[in-house]
Amino acid sequence: MVNPETTRVGTVEYRWGERTFIMGIINLSPESFSGDGLADIDTALSQAQRMVDEGADILDIGGESTKPGYTPVSVEEEIRRVVPLIERLAGKISVPISIDSSKYEVVRHALDAGASIINDQWGLKTEPRLAKLAAERGLPIILMSNQRDKGNYDPGIKRDTASYDNVMQELITSLKTSIEIARQAGVPSENIIIDPGLGFGKTWKHDLMIIRHLADLKILEKPILVGPSRKSFINMILNVPPEERLEGTAAAVAISIANGADIVRVHDVKQIVKVCRVSDAIIRG
Repeated sequence: MVNPETTRVGTVEYRWGERTFIMGIINLSPESFSGDGLADIDTALSQAQRMVDEGADILDIGGESTKPGYTPVSVEEEIRRVVPLIERLAGKISVPISIDSSKYEVVRHALDAGASIINDQWGLKTEPRLAKLAAERGLPIILMSNQRDKGNYDPGIKRDTASYDNVMQELITSLKTSIEIARQAGVPSENIIIDPGLGFGKTWKHDLMIIRHLADLKILEKPILVGPSRKSFINMILNVPPEERLEGTAAAVAISIANGADIVRVHDVKQIVKVCRVSDAIIRG
């Protein structure tokens, strides 16, 4: 299968298929499931620079927890958390900044501050105006398939979570809908990236199945981002807290790359860079 078209962010090019790209997670939410939430901007700046030095290709900055049962924060609070950091990083680091939010005003302020990628965990199902924003500014958008409360967003599907029998087909259908919303708004094909959304309305066994069958998403002809870092499916296998899930994350990353992942979204950049390099050498030759 032909690799997706090259995505460009300013002077940075992502040539899909040549290697795996790494997205480092900067979490400014104290409610983070993984225990990595940062409240101090100087600490966040240090972490961001360290991740770039360690080999991150993108920094993903978010200000609201997305763990099951999370308490939403206001638009104003989310802006207060993310914008000052983006302002201080923009133009000072060598990699693009992604804003991890599904709220229009948060994303708009983040882009004004210097972010250049939109990461929407709802895949435009709750805020389709984000597609227009991406199109107007000529920026990439990451569309995630989110099965939480999916009956409210995907007509005809009444379950709260995907089913075992057709989880991959449900992902493909969901992502096709998101891609079409983006295309109708004028987002060019090369600026659309997809994410199956491990853990978002899927059981831990779904997550394993998605990684196992990740190549099925290649039919959509878009770069694939996978975020297995410290996720609960690792705990279900190893029975360890988030801070002890590095080895499980590494295994999931390697197998995701073998099955077609183009970007991996992780907390532990230094270690996962090595995993990606060896995996790429074996898989991509």
